[in-house]
Amino acid sequence: MAKFQYQARSFTGKTSNGVIDAIDEAEVRVKLRAKQLIPLNLKIVQSAEKKVNAVSFFAPKVKTKELQIFTRQFSTLINAGIPILDSLKILSDGASDKIIKEAVIQIRASIETGKRLSESMQQHPRVFDTLYCNMVRAGEEAGILDTILDRLSSYAEKNEKIKNQVKGALVMPIVIICAAFIIITGIILFIIPKFAEFYKSSGKPLPALTQLVVSFSDSLIANWIFYFGGLFFGIYVVITYLSSKDGKIAFDKFIINAPIFGDVVQKSSVARMSRTLSTLLSSGINMIEAIEIAAKTAGNHVIEKALHACRDAVTVGKPFHQPLSRQKEIPQMLTQMVAIGEQSGSLDTMLAKVADFYEDEVENAVRAMTSLIEPLMMIVLGGIIAFILIAMYLPVFQLGDTIA
Repeated sequence: MAKFQYQARSFTGKTSNGVIDAIDEAEVRVKLRAKQLIPLNLKIVQSAEKKVNAVSFFAPKVKTKELQIFTRQFSTLINAGIPILDSLKILSDGASDKIIKEAVIQIRASIETGKRLSESMQQHPRVFDTLYCNMVRAGEEAGILDTILDRLSSYAEKNEKIKNQVKGALVMPIVIICAAFIIITGIILFIIPKFAEFYKSSGKPLPALTQLVVSFSDSLIANWIFYFGGLFFGIYVVITYLSSKDGKIAFDKFIINAPIFGDVVQKSSVARMSRTLSTLLSSGINMIEAIEIAAKTAGNHVIEKALHACRDAVTVGKPFHQPLSRQKEIPQMLTQMVAIGEQSGSLDTMLAKVADFYEDEVENAVRAMTSLIEPLMMIVLGGIIAFILIAMYLPVFQLGDTIA
């Protein structure tokens, strides 16, 4: 936990200052709004312990499937009337994931000291994120923890389905690129030198195109350590940049506007956002807090920024659909459905229908993207190989013209 110094304004206009403990700024905003305060300025005054941060960064992440199974089993045990402590004991004994097992043991010990379940889960952000903890807190306050856990499990299943669809669409292109890289490298390193030796023995000058390929092959063989070292260094630099905050923001902006991938990324982010908001609102979380959590779990900085703009407008009393309609990254259909939901008092239901629609759209967009990418890649890679083959056979063609 870290300490944050805040300046906030109440709904009556009174300004107040203070210090609050939280994991990050998002949790500070949630806690202040629970006190009916609008955050104006936040400043971290004491970071969390470095040792904890190092463990959280380097330790492996919990698999979504394992967390989903844990949540489903937890829901079943609570629904059967088994007390929370006993349920956690059963789950810790049967957990196959070491990270979840350790977290559950510590959560159980924390509850025995008098803390609430949601408060204990917040101490393990590597396992239970903000969405999960806030949902559990809502379930505790409303006395429907089993129902909330069931909704969390269903949410995880549908969210994982979208991720797998997007990842599945990228598998084949990556395999084709890797295979083509190996084949082309093998041709340049082993096949072209044999042709070069044969052509040199003829004593005739090589065509410019052939000479270009042969020179590149000779350079690659002589300086292969620099070429491959530069390649791996470039990959490292790109990965390091994309891991930084600025890199993530730049990549999210690029990918959501990309010609082929952009449509899939936008629809998957909108589906995830709608599903999160629907799940939170149906569980009793207030609108401002739900938007804050949905922004944090959107998975794309562009959508997150749009939701933050909507949150600020809702904070001052505007309906959610009004600021939402001004965000160009948000489809008009979602805005219209939100407006209808607000007017009819069934916003969570409307958002669930929007999420169902866009999840189907993601599946269709992935199929369309896959059917388009594969032939395009085959054409590009086939063109590269054809270029190399033509360059190496040009002297043979010239030799045939000379004999004729």
